[in-house]
Amino acid sequence: MDGLRQRFERLLEQRNLATEALGALEAKTGVDKRYLAAGAATLLSLYLLFGFGASLLCNVIGFVYPAYASIKAIESPSKDDDTVWLTYWVVYGLFGLAEFFSDLLLSWFPFYYAGKCAFLLFCMLPGPWNGAHMLYHRAIRPLFLKHHEAVDSVVREFSGRALDVAVGITRDVLQTLARGRALVTPTAALGADPKASVSLLQKDK
Repeated sequence: MDGLRQRFERLLEQRNLATEALGALEAKTGVDKRYLAAGAATLLSLYLLFGFGASLLCNVIGFVYPAYASIKAIESPSKDDDTVWLTYWVVYGLFGLAEFFSDLLLSWFPFYYAGKCAFLLFCMLPGPWNGAHMLYHRAIRPLFLKHHEAVDSVVREFSGRALDVAVGITRDVLQTLARGRALVTPTAALGADPKASVSLLQKDK
């Protein structure tokens, strides 16, 4: 319990948008930011359990702040924060893919959105207990290193076939347009020049 409490306090000492907002509230209200953070977490949990629009709120939490932090990371000279948020987006993308197939079943569980929100917050935690960092290095990276050559081969083969199909379609379209233009051009010439029309008709006879 003491270890969890120390982690929570160290988390509140990190400099980010949430802790800055808690610091401003602490200065205005005189309430310790630890209690403010605990109260906000409790209200958020209750809303995710019983409130309307829990899915939207959960997606906003998992997307808006990470997008803001990613833009800040891009604009900063350090590359460490870029790696942190790239790792988060890899985990977020895979989680979204898995959720696409399971959402219809899991969304009926009463604690689904609270658990999803807790998972996303866990993935964006700063420091060594960052969930995205742990999932990437313990699960995603080993699988990637084991199978990335096979995946690259499949992607190259698929890209080659797609390119061949696109070239074939483009060639057929151009040939069709060329044939259509060849048919239209004599007709247009006849309509524009009556003498040429008579001359061509006499030649046909």
